[in-house]
Amino acid sequence: MIASVRGTVAALGPDGAVVEVGGVGLAVSCSPGTLARLRFGEPVRLATSLVVREDSLTLYGFADDDERALFELLQNANGVGPKLAQTMLAVHSPRELRRAIATSDYASLTQVPGIGRKGAERIVIELRDRIGSIDGGEPAVVPGSGVVAVAPWRDQLSHALAGLGFSGKEAADAIEVVAMDAGDAPDVSSLLRKSIQLLGRAGR
Repeated sequence: MIASVRGTVAALGPDGAVVEVGGVGLAVSCSPGTLARLRFGEPVRLATSLVVREDSLTLYGFADDDERALFELLQNANGVGPKLAQTMLAVHSPRELRRAIATSDYASLTQVPGIGRKGAERIVIELRDRIGSIDGGEPAVVPGSGVVAVAPWRDQLSHALAGLGFSGKEAADAIEVVAMDAGDAPDVSSLLRKSIQLLGRAGR
């Protein structure tokens, strides 16, 4: 298993990045929140999980080891594949996801596009006893990893939402709503979660 990659961000796209490691460009699929923190040409360290399928090898990247561990655990629930697990981590932080599963908070889980009431109940039943502690604060980003927020944040949000399949109008409308509470130095990951939650509610 490829547990992490460290190198230079060689390219950025709506659903992933290319990290150049020792002259080799590795395509890494990242959540919108992680992508929003990457800077082209800068060094980065990403925790990774390699998903092997008969016809593909996909490397998923995360800002820290805790997020990767939860990504892998979520896939133990019936019906949760890597794409849905990645979307869950785009909508909620690892700590919030653990809390929602441990406390049977179906309302929070169904904020994730692709998860209905029955799916949320199944996830809780299958993972509640395996989810681990929900105490403590958010895990810190690895120091010196190069995973830092960059401006303009509106463009980052727009690209991230487009990568999740939302239209330009949907993204623009959500960004206008979350911008009211953004402040001078917005947390792009937090704004992304709020945007996805807004769009998820609007679609039901």
